[in-house]
Amino acid sequence: MSRWQRLRGRLPRNLAYVVPKTHEETPAMRRRRRRVVGGTLVVGSALLGRSLSTKPGSREFYVETLSLAGVWTAGGLLSGPLHLGWIEGQDTRLRRPLVTPVATGAGAFCLFYAATLVSRRIPLLDRAVSRVLLFAEEGQEGLVLATTLANGLAEEVFFRGALYSASNSHPVIVSTAVYSVVTASTRNPALVLAAGVMGALFGLQRRATGGLQASALTHVAWSALMVRFLPPLFRRAGGAPRS
Repeated sequence: MSRWQRLRGRLPRNLAYVVPKTHEETPAMRRRRRRVVGGTLVVGSALLGRSLSTKPGSREFYVETLSLAGVWTAGGLLSGPLHLGWIEGQDTRLRRPLVTPVATGAGAFCLFYAATLVSRRIPLLDRAVSRVLLFAEEGQEGLVLATTLANGLAEEVFFRGALYSASNSHPVIVSTAVYSVVTASTRNPALVLAAGVMGALFGLQRRATGGLQASALTHVAWSALMVRFLPPLFRRAGGAPRS
């Protein structure tokens, strides 16, 4: 087999293909998940709203956001077993998702970057994006990146882990809808819109792979690029992001 054939064999199937590797759950496991998920949603939604109401770069912001990451992670882990998932290549071999999710995150960032250029012409979205970017612009770069990545990973553990597994039917729709509703506690339309778009992508990845590793890697890659490259874009547009 040539090198090209081996490389082609490692290419993943399309996102609509579902890996034939399932994890059955008993009714008791589902009931436990729902109880944990319900309690976590109440606490997490309140913390999310509070975290973006704090002063950008303040001690309270970091405490709130790291506490939020802890709540999502604890809720996901306490709900029951979680799975990393598999991705099937063109050669039908199962592998852990790695390169494809990271590339997907980079591709999603490119689309959002282009969309941000358009949003600057829409006053409502321009103000909404600017408010979010203040937290990256006025905070310590290392801490902002750490809290962003911690929350991205924690959200996947909970929303595409516990919540997805607790859904009886249409888990992609349910997890995306709840993710968007929870994000609405920030009262920021740009974040809600991003949650709807990326939540759907993460949900499809979860369905296709049977686990949360793919969506977690995509989320982390996308978040890191957004935090790194969007604030300079708005800075060049006319100084620091507007509040």
